[in-house]
Amino acid sequence: MTISAIESFAVTVKEIAQLLQSFGTELAETELPDEADAIEFLLRSHTDKYRQLKDDIRSVMREGRHLLSNLEAAKAAKADGQEDKDIKQDWDTVQRLLAQLRDMEMAFDGFFEKHHLKLQQYLQLMRYEMSFHEVQPVEILDQLSGQEKEVAAVGGTVVQTEQLLKDLETLDTRAQEEMGRAQIIILRGHQLATGHHYALALIVQRCNELRHHCDVLTTAIRAKRATLTRIHHLLLRLEEARRWCDEGAYLLANQLVDKFQSKEGAQGALQDIERLQEETPLCLSQSPDVLSLEFEAILTPQLEVCIPIGVATEKLSAMQRMIHNRQACLRKLADIQVRPIQLVAPRPEHSPRCKSPLFSPKHSTKCNCISFNKGISLTGASLSLSLSLCILLTVLCVFRHIIKELIETERIYVEELLSVLLGYRAEMDNPALSNLLPSALRSKKEVLFGNMPEIYKFHSRTFLQDLEGCLETPERVGACFLRRKEKFQVYERYCQNKPHSELLWRQCSASLFFQECQKKLEHKLGLDSYLLKPVQRLTKYQLLLKELLKHSADSDYISELQGALESMLDLLKSVNDSMHQIAITGYEGELSDLGRVLMQGSFSVWISHKRGPTRMKARFKPMQRHLFLHEHALLFCKRREEHGEGHDRTPFYSFKHCLRMSAVGITENVKGDVKKFELWYSGREEVYVVQAPTFQIKITWLTEIRKILTNQQRLLQGFYFASTCLSASMLGVLSIPLVFYCGVMLLSVCFSVYLVLRGHAFLSQVPGRYRALVESSVCSTDDLIIKCGDVIQLLDQDTVGKWLVRNVSRCDEGRVSADNLHRILGESGRAHSGRMEGEGLPVDQ
Repeated sequence: MTISAIESFAVTVKEIAQLLQSFGTELAETELPDEADAIEFLLRSHTDKYRQLKDDIRSVMREGRHLLSNLEAAKAAKADGQEDKDIKQDWDTVQRLLAQLRDMEMAFDGFFEKHHLKLQQYLQLMRYEMSFHEVQPVEILDQLSGQEKEVAAVGGTVVQTEQLLKDLETLDTRAQEEMGRAQIIILRGHQLATGHHYALALIVQRCNELRHHCDVLTTAIRAKRATLTRIHHLLLRLEEARRWCDEGAYLLANQLVDKFQSKEGAQGALQDIERLQEETPLCLSQSPDVLSLEFEAILTPQLEVCIPIGVATEKLSAMQRMIHNRQACLRKLADIQVRPIQLVAPRPEHSPRCKSPLFSPKHSTKCNCISFNKGISLTGASLSLSLSLCILLTVLCVFRHIIKELIETERIYVEELLSVLLGYRAEMDNPALSNLLPSALRSKKEVLFGNMPEIYKFHSRTFLQDLEGCLETPERVGACFLRRKEKFQVYERYCQNKPHSELLWRQCSASLFFQECQKKLEHKLGLDSYLLKPVQRLTKYQLLLKELLKHSADSDYISELQGALESMLDLLKSVNDSMHQIAITGYEGELSDLGRVLMQGSFSVWISHKRGPTRMKARFKPMQRHLFLHEHALLFCKRREEHGEGHDRTPFYSFKHCLRMSAVGITENVKGDVKKFELWYSGREEVYVVQAPTFQIKITWLTEIRKILTNQQRLLQGFYFASTCLSASMLGVLSIPLVFYCGVMLLSVCFSVYLVLRGHAFLSQVPGRYRALVESSVCSTDDLIIKCGDVIQLLDQDTVGKWLVRNVSRCDEGRVSADNLHRILGESGRAHSGRMEGEGLPVDQ
């Protein structure tokens, strides 16, 4: 009977091998379809066949293990040596067939995983290409670039220039919205790239193309805004110069020569001119050549035609010369001593009034006792000084303009947030609109809007006022960001909720409720554009701070600006890391207990066990893992296929393994590859060789890990020092028995703290599925039997320390003591990790 059973088992194994080979051929010969629905159908059908084959393999494996159990029982019942030899041969045959079956299963798993990944990546690429065709970001950005070129770079008057600036700001607002959508597409491309997509070059090319269009448009708008702003300032100064020249010409033309013959008359006329000079605008107190120098700094042929800067400067120079000459003459008349003199009347052919050459360019009429000198020339030194002053004023002007832009856009941002909260969020509670509100939106305000009210409260009550206080002291804007650095963390929760908000919006965007609200607000853009504003604003801050740094090279407050920029960049990184963290699945516990996410990224990982019952060598082929470095732990995850359909598909990370940082050590250099480093766990019982994508990424991670380990060491030293000091002080005042008791209690407390810091206590297990490393021993009547290699599932622990355990391999259930369970699982039960089957830990990860 046993021989026929073994032969039947061998035939079954052969059939399984043929099925695997047939399915493998089918996978290899499958042609990739051109439609997403067809690819999804292939993925589902292949997955179903794969699961069915896996079930068949497991069934055959159970049959083989059952044969082995029968042979063991037969061996124990027989006493004849020859029969024992036959049984041993049968046992070897079944064992060999099982080994062949395991090898076939491993090879089949690897082949299917590669094929499945290829189909998934092909589907991702197809959807990514579809997003380009549907959204058309390149075409829209090109269209906006054309509109930017249509905005004239020069305005002939102040009013024209102001209108051009307004048109440019309107265009910039739309460009920022479109570039925000483009950034989302770029981010999706980066996510595909980090997953080692086979079409990496094409994806990177798409992202670079889109980023290039964004950069070109941003640079063009910024350059045109700067040019128009400088022209606007120049036109304002020219307008002031013209006005002042007209006032001066009017004053000189209306001063009567006959009144100059008396000392009092000359003094009065001199006072009128001095009063005119006191009212001279600050921008005209310098030489007229300063205006020419500013004009030359932005000179273009079109600008030279539109703005007659030469005429204006000549008029200003002539007026200043006339005033100078008139002052010199009047001072002489005012200083003449009173003596009997014969007044000289003006000649009959001359007008009694002294006319300005500006009003009579063809008739240079001279007044008695008044002469006009030629213009005053600038020396080389004064010209250099004027040029330096011009450059300094220009830098200060640009700096203040950026500050004004920051404040003005902040006001607009606050107003937009308020309009959304009042015009959409509050209207969801309006009974008059309740019939228009979709059922999917009811009681979903927190999902759709996130914590936007909290963001609005921070900006309207605190940060906007801080920025407005910098109008007089713009150099302190960096301190505003640093002082409110912690408050900006409200954006992290908003961005974490953004995927849920976008999903809800896509489901209900066509509802009449949103249309009615948009109509009341007279918004040209839909709600989704305004929900994107906080993300765009967060990015805008670091751009404005970079611009301020460019024009603050010699500022005493450059360190504050640099710190503000770094804090904003850190916030953007933290938001990005947290967006990845919320996509972690399968972790049994609270991720918040692990502390803040410090770093995250994809790596190649080799695992080896150096000691204990799980000793094995590292795999030749690395595993691709996405690592999350928290303050208290390092998580190993695997990037998985995306959930959802269409635009709703989002990547997620399947939890694999957790290393408590309190038990981690590092080796910074691995021979043969500068991008590798080692992480060893629990005294090198487990060693993880990690290969970073680049050497710089490796250095960045090692720096952060060293900080964590250094802080832990300091904390442990602090506990040791405290316990030593407390024990020493107690010895001097307490009796021996009391000292002994307190010392024992103190050591107990310190040891407990040490265990907490180490991240685990002795004999602690975590619920999950594990593979037994050794055989169990019968300790009581309610314990179940566990053989080496059995898959067991830890369910729950009772009050006396025993675990309810299900033996998945034998379909049995019972209770096992914690110490016996720890011996069966070895180190696997002390921390919830995620190594693959065959490595001594959870088999279902």
